[in-house]
Amino acid sequence: MTAFGALAEGITVGVVGSVHCVGMCGGIAGALAMSRATGPRATRSEFARHLLYGFGRVTSYALAGAAAGAFGSAAAVALGPTATSLLRALAAALIVALGLYLGGWWNGLMVIERAGAGLWRRIAPAARVLRTGDSIAGAFALGMLWGWLPCGLVYSALALAATSADAADGAVLMIGFGAGTVPAVLGAGLAAARLGAVLRASASRRLAGVMVVALGVWTMIGSGLLPLPGATGAHEHCAGHPVPAGSAAPASRQVQ
Repeated sequence: MTAFGALAEGITVGVVGSVHCVGMCGGIAGALAMSRATGPRATRSEFARHLLYGFGRVTSYALAGAAAGAFGSAAAVALGPTATSLLRALAAALIVALGLYLGGWWNGLMVIERAGAGLWRRIAPAARVLRTGDSIAGAFALGMLWGWLPCGLVYSALALAATSADAADGAVLMIGFGAGTVPAVLGAGLAAARLGAVLRASASRRLAGVMVVALGVWTMIGSGLLPLPGATGAHEHCAGHPVPAGSAAPASRQVQ
């Protein structure tokens, strides 16, 4: 996976899954915004503050992505090319589960999100302290802590980052993912009531669910679990280009 491919994949997951972000992170962003003073100057200040929250959150995603990419690299060394396919299949399953959750058809993803609650319980006290401060560093640090909030969408992106089998590419993918979620979370923070109501509407969630499930199916095709239409083998397509008969696709390349 190239750095550009990792960035594009991360942005795609972030943008498509943004409705989930509004449901979880948007509530936090809205609460932070409504807890402060109103007025033109306050609005400008809040915009800058929410950008700092976003930068901090993306920074945590990048660190987690680097760790996931390093894990994927170690798994590839230990298990060979099969490890990347298995990790991508896991990512695909998580993305499909997220789509079903968004659409209101299955809530199994909540089990995975609860698994990360233990870590968040340890972090939450520090987040509450930082929330009361007004410093730039405090807002950035609060954003970093926010990045470790249990979230099935983040876990799906991290599974994809692991398939890069490279710490740098894993970090880039998660930077793209975080950037893809920023507009929705920022909008929810600055216009919590109006934007949140639109994006949490059942029709919007069902549409987002269908899109996320489709993304998960495409990721599953990349893992080799599902063949592309018309393909005679799981590896006859690589990055959208057919592989000539009699040749094998490089194990490190994945469908983007």
